[in-house]
Amino acid sequence: MTTVETATGAAKTMVLNMGPQHPSTHGVLRILLELDGETVVKAIPDLGYLHTGIEKSCEDKTYSQAITLTDRMDYLNPLGNNLVYCLAVEKLLGLEVPKRAQYIRVMMVELQRISSHLVWLGTHAIDLGAMSVFLYCFREREEILKIFEMFAGQRMMTSYIRIGGLSVDVPTGWRAAVERFLKMMPSRVDEYEKLLTENRIWMGRTQGVGYISADDAIALSMTGPTLRAAGVPYDNRKYFPYSSYEEFDFDVPTRTESDCFARYLVRVSEMRESLKIIRQALGKISNEGPVMAEAPGVIPPQREKMKTEMEALIYHFKIFTEGFSPAPGEAFVTIESPRGELGCFIASDGSPKPLRAHFRGPSYINLQALPKLIEGQLISDVIACIGTIDIVLGEVDR
Repeated sequence: MTTVETATGAAKTMVLNMGPQHPSTHGVLRILLELDGETVVKAIPDLGYLHTGIEKSCEDKTYSQAITLTDRMDYLNPLGNNLVYCLAVEKLLGLEVPKRAQYIRVMMVELQRISSHLVWLGTHAIDLGAMSVFLYCFREREEILKIFEMFAGQRMMTSYIRIGGLSVDVPTGWRAAVERFLKMMPSRVDEYEKLLTENRIWMGRTQGVGYISADDAIALSMTGPTLRAAGVPYDNRKYFPYSSYEEFDFDVPTRTESDCFARYLVRVSEMRESLKIIRQALGKISNEGPVMAEAPGVIPPQREKMKTEMEALIYHFKIFTEGFSPAPGEAFVTIESPRGELGCFIASDGSPKPLRAHFRGPSYINLQALPKLIEGQLISDVIACIGTIDIVLGEVDR
């Protein structure tokens, strides 16, 4: 308890713990709130309750083995995590990935972006009392997970993107499955907007809540939809294209209101843009062609070659038992994850294991802005603000 001066004289403030066990902090996040009645006077996020040690674990694995760890970092963006890690290792090795594999990577990470935004929209809506949207969003996400299972044999932690390309070629019937999703999804996004965008309760809970200026957002190194809702059109896919994104035509949605409602509108628009990118990728992906770079000693040989060539069998055995050893050096790569700028730094000392692996997680950086968003707001608005930052605690406590 501390004493503060209010309009009616001296009053006591109360310190309240929100979390770490709280359904609306989206993981084990603890926030110390100092309250004057229902108004938040001060907020301090307290991290570290979910410390996974993923970065250190990567340094104890060979370069290929570490891919499965990246899946589990931001568990709503496993393919994006695979991609940034593999791009960093490929930069270290000087590998050129076949165009066909690059296009498939783009298609898969854009499907992942829509899937992530659907989880965000569904959980954010249920936090604020909109029950139906949660059920609808998870209905559509299920269709994306079926496509992932079709491609990789796994719904979530696919490890589908590998160093040099992809784990396997596209499955039979993949094109029809993706086209079916593209045909169905636009009307479903319209449905979410019909339920929320002009809903008076939704607008009352989100408009004018959690404002942050563009200057403050930049000063706090914020990225992703949270920054774009403040009017800054920064997107790694446009500014630092990777995996052939420069060949795709899409817009970067922005707003200027920079409140919870603006962040909602930006993410809904991003789902529509991702559908445009996936449709273009479908046209670019040929039915035949390599999905792995040619690099003996680094990339496993094709299974057919292993059955007929002794060298291929030896390479396969050595890659999976000993790993490969990049020349000493370091590489840093950034991509645009559903939450913002996701970076991966890899340092090699010439051994088969990374000397250092570090990820720049957008959830961790964006979480810095939480006190700025909620101080001066009501305690009920804290939930809306946490939701619109869209944090994943697996990425915060990596």
